[in-house]
Amino acid sequence: MSEVHVPLPKMDDVPETLFVADELAMKRLAGELIALLHVGDMVLLFGDLGAGKTTFVRGVLEALKWDGIVRSPTFNLMQLFDTKPPIVHADLYRLSGEDDFGLEEAGRDRITFVEWPERFASLLSRTDCWRIKIEILKDGRNVCILLPGELVP
Repeated sequence: MSEVHVPLPKMDDVPETLFVADELAMKRLAGELIALLHVGDMVLLFGDLGAGKTTFVRGVLEALKWDGIVRSPTFNLMQLFDTKPPIVHADLYRLSGEDDFGLEEAGRDRITFVEWPERFASLLSRTDCWRIKIEILKDGRNVCILLPGELVP
């Protein structure tokens, strides 16, 4: 498989839908995005089962030199990674309400990635979050990156 460079959209071009051909390209895109994020930022990841949300987070962590296994935290809801910068990876798929499980506190000193944010309605009303929407195609994925303050298309 040849290496593919997926350039991030310029900040004034966002939102833009990018085509991502495979898992490697998804990880590269995530690795480029992490350079734009800061401690305290939250990234909401939207997409169907198998869209690539966890692969995206895996790409972020690989770019930060994490060498451990990265799985979706579906059953424990949240994983903390002591990278530089530190990361929170949350998966809200099993939530059915607005239970407080410590996401806000954990994210204060970390960059937070949240899968299935639509399960936690208060996250959707926030305007200070990045939003990444991943759509499954036959031959890859479309990835739309929205900056904080932009509306989901």
